[in-house]
Amino acid sequence: MTSTASPHLLLISIPGLRGEDLARMPVLAGLAASGRCVPLAPGFPAVTCPVQASLSTGASPARHGIVANGVFDRGTNHLEMWISPDSVHRAPRLWDRVKTLRPDLKTAAWFLLQSKHATADLVCLPAPRHNPDGTETMWCHTNPEPLYATLRDTLGEFPLHAFWGPVAGIASSRWIARSFVEASRPAPPHVAVVYLPHLDYAAQRTGPDSPAALAACGELDAEIGTLLDDYGRLVGRDRLVVMVAGEYRIRPVSHALHPNRVLREAGMLAVRETAEGEILDLAGSRAWTLADHQLGHVYLSDPADAAMVAGLFRGRAGVGRVLEGEELVAAGLRTAGESRSRDRCGDVVIESALDSWQTYFYWLDDAKAPAFARTIDIHRKPGYDPLELHLDRTALPRIAIPLDPTLVKGSHGAVDPTTPHETVFIASRHDITDAATLATTDIASIVEGIIAPR
Repeated sequence: MTSTASPHLLLISIPGLRGEDLARMPVLAGLAASGRCVPLAPGFPAVTCPVQASLSTGASPARHGIVANGVFDRGTNHLEMWISPDSVHRAPRLWDRVKTLRPDLKTAAWFLLQSKHATADLVCLPAPRHNPDGTETMWCHTNPEPLYATLRDTLGEFPLHAFWGPVAGIASSRWIARSFVEASRPAPPHVAVVYLPHLDYAAQRTGPDSPAALAACGELDAEIGTLLDDYGRLVGRDRLVVMVAGEYRIRPVSHALHPNRVLREAGMLAVRETAEGEILDLAGSRAWTLADHQLGHVYLSDPADAAMVAGLFRGRAGVGRVLEGEELVAAGLRTAGESRSRDRCGDVVIESALDSWQTYFYWLDDAKAPAFARTIDIHRKPGYDPLELHLDRTALPRIAIPLDPTLVKGSHGAVDPTTPHETVFIASRHDITDAATLATTDIASIVEGIIAPR
């Protein structure tokens, strides 16, 4: 088979997609009706970076090494939230696997997290430039390197404010979809993975069944329709194979767990007093938690404390499972026999109850919260902060993030054992798979079967 005979496969990754949402998404519903729609299990934890890593490698978190949206290096006591490069993955990603099978084919990784310096032929993701005076200049990392400047001239700046924060909305997904088409015009990729985040926002802000969240389904579906029309004209609709993978289901939440406060009250978490408020002292703490949606990785200075720390959380309100030792291997978060220095998983992992989520908060008095707590600062916070989707309206006109966890109405990451296939996989062709159900780790092999059939 030559590259000219190869189909153009477009894999769209959508967080928050539920099977019932298709009733409000006629474009996706049409794909499902003419092709296939299969229940899909994201695996544990069902949060962005691990799911995208499983989608793009076909491996479990224990194998690809992405166990949360942050990567903690035990040797240096350094936590890197969201910005780790492509090389952090310990299993080859889809674009590498495709090149091994078909070096003549072109690939694209478009706005996937942790894909900076990916080897795909087309790459784009936000990477603002930090100026010497402390300001930022909006920019995107791209391959080829000059590509963002070309896209900016055609479409305007990437709307970073609409990608995350209080006004996050459809403008970011629209720019992502349209920039992918523009970048593809000279030489359309044969395998492309495109991340469209729009369903993430309102479902967390106001709840997955709120009017805003339901309206977001129609907004995203319209942009997908434009994407498929434009890209189909570019590559030929008869040669376009479309696959859609939901990343996870967002569920209503009414409770927040504060694992770092539990550890602090137990005398295990240390802070440093600074002019900017209390700062978590990772090196000085016996235990601290990387809190990530409905998941908490507890890192210990002494692994012998694991049973005692697990006991602090078992039976506590808002807690589902507490995992340690061999339970982490069984959950697919740790590889048996792996050295602790290489292991990225927490010594204890807390999975929330389905109606609860976990804050990163470690201060006991809001007056002592660090200055960054009231800002959009996804890199310095030791965990994920969905409160960045809200504004503290008591502080207007100053822009400030509230510290009230009751504002968060939707979350994800925990897996319901009675319904592990919580999202859906859609394919434009009915012969893509004959499976009754799928896991996210199955999708990379499905892609390979299309581009390099045996």
